[in-house]
Amino acid sequence: MRPGPRNLITDIAGLRVGNAADAALRSGVTVLTADRPFTAAVHVMGGAPGTRETDLLAPDRMVQEVDALVLSGGSALGLSACSGVTDGLRAAGRGFAVGPMRVPIVPGAILFDLLNGGAKDWAEDPYPALGRAALAAAGEDFALGTAGAGYGAMTGRWKGGLGSASAVLPSGITVGALVAVNALGTVTAGDGPWFLAAPWEEADEFGGLGPAPRLPPAGAPLPGKKLGEATTLAIVATDARLSQAQAQRMAVAAHDGMARAILPSHTPLDGDLVFAAATGTREMADPLTDGFQIGHAAATCLARAIARAVYLAAPMAGDLQPAWAAWRATSG
Repeated sequence: MRPGPRNLITDIAGLRVGNAADAALRSGVTVLTADRPFTAAVHVMGGAPGTRETDLLAPDRMVQEVDALVLSGGSALGLSACSGVTDGLRAAGRGFAVGPMRVPIVPGAILFDLLNGGAKDWAEDPYPALGRAALAAAGEDFALGTAGAGYGAMTGRWKGGLGSASAVLPSGITVGALVAVNALGTVTAGDGPWFLAAPWEEADEFGGLGPAPRLPPAGAPLPGKKLGEATTLAIVATDARLSQAQAQRMAVAAHDGMARAILPSHTPLDGDLVFAAATGTREMADPLTDGFQIGHAAATCLARAIARAVYLAAPMAGDLQPAWAAWRATSG
């Protein structure tokens, strides 16, 4: 496998990602959309998820495709970002046809960033406007680190952020990941700079430090956050033609990447989930081998994207946690 030309989820032709954020709010929204509706699924492993319209992503539901997927800050208050995206899609004539009407299908998920020092005493809900702005900004290139849904994210040790990565399989199928990292756990070995995802790093994409000389003892860690205050939200995608059931299996496999890159992950206090998206522009020549490799690539891309999110997070005034890059620059 090798990364795609951008090393972003948008290396999958037809996919676009947009970010919007409010610096005073210290929160934001990320939207993944496409030129046409795409197959989508979801798998939840965290104990405190916050979601909208995820029930319809089950393989036995009537609607098999969606118009966009939304990742947002704001905890349950941020679910209204999906309404802004829906409004923007409807204005563009997108949506599931019901007679003369069109209903955009926009599942979403949220992370908790209400205690990160931002101004949360708004008089009017800011998230619908952020959602619509993120949709309007959607393109092939987009910012990582302190951007979009990862703008105000934190982890157990470092400032969190937004990450992405991609891989091209020997078959030519492309797989990508997009993630907002706001985990209870940490992405490095103890307090050191070595990323847990280092064994899967490509071309020094998060510093090239290699694996830690030694991992910290397993021990019995204590939670640094409370119920509902942590979540890692991810989307894994491919250009392969997948059924909704196959897409769900890709999401299940991708959770391995989260576990490789965040310690601990999938706790009762996190709302960890993975959406899957498949544009269906490339047929699988060998469904057994291709399906096997797609799941592995999804996990690997997600681990890399998680490390990139923290590696690229930018320091800002008022941060409650150190940005990895700033700490590394001063610590040598």
